[in-house]
Amino acid sequence: MIARVTAGDGSKKPLVLAHRGARREEPENTIPAFTRALRQGADGIELDVHRTSDNSLVVHHDADTPELGILANLTVKEIKLSRPDIPTLEEVFTACKNCLINVEIKNMPTDADYDESNKTANLVIDLISGLNRQDDAIISSFNISSINQVLKLAPNMATGFLVSPIFDFVSALTLCRDNGHGAIHPFMSMLDCAEGFEFINASHQFGINVNAWTANEVSDIEHLISIGVDSIITDVPDTAIKIRDSLSS
Repeated sequence: MIARVTAGDGSKKPLVLAHRGARREEPENTIPAFTRALRQGADGIELDVHRTSDNSLVVHHDADTPELGILANLTVKEIKLSRPDIPTLEEVFTACKNCLINVEIKNMPTDADYDESNKTANLVIDLISGLNRQDDAIISSFNISSINQVLKLAPNMATGFLVSPIFDFVSALTLCRDNGHGAIHPFMSMLDCAEGFEFINASHQFGINVNAWTANEVSDIEHLISIGVDSIITDVPDTAIKIRDSLSS
């Protein structure tokens, strides 16, 4: 997996990952959004994945669309006929080389395509392994059983546990550590407090990276850099890169 960027003074600065691509300039979770973010200098992209009825994987935030219904009930061909803009995960990996790709598995009980057996995790590992892109990927999810399944199938795959403010720091970090995940992905507001710096230090002591989402305001990006996050997931990768590089120059 791509390491954190080294600044001119030898210190480390965080990676910038484009949240669903450069989504303020191109339609989110599309090839144009991803490739635009990479042209802007993003270190990688973040995307959402769902399975299809023919055991493929498509990149889309929600489990359904207004015109198609639930994607898991359709084949890729059926999806592409109405929504050619929705890429398959394989198409994204083909279009995006030499970058980190954060694949978020959407599989919560409230999702329309929820699958307790974690079939999507199986398909993700099969695809990434088949493409030999393990070193370019990190697999994340709010559902810890999904990323546990990833590690069961591919123990060396990088995984990240997504957490929202419903978690306290201790519970989130303990669950992440005890299940063997190398990264924790907290919502940025969780780090906007006195304990945020301590949380990052504790995570790093356990060898766990902290990849924060979704920071778009200049002040938020500057704060995350100042407290030592490993990656910033953002809708404005061009802005985040300028801030990061100016603070590291």
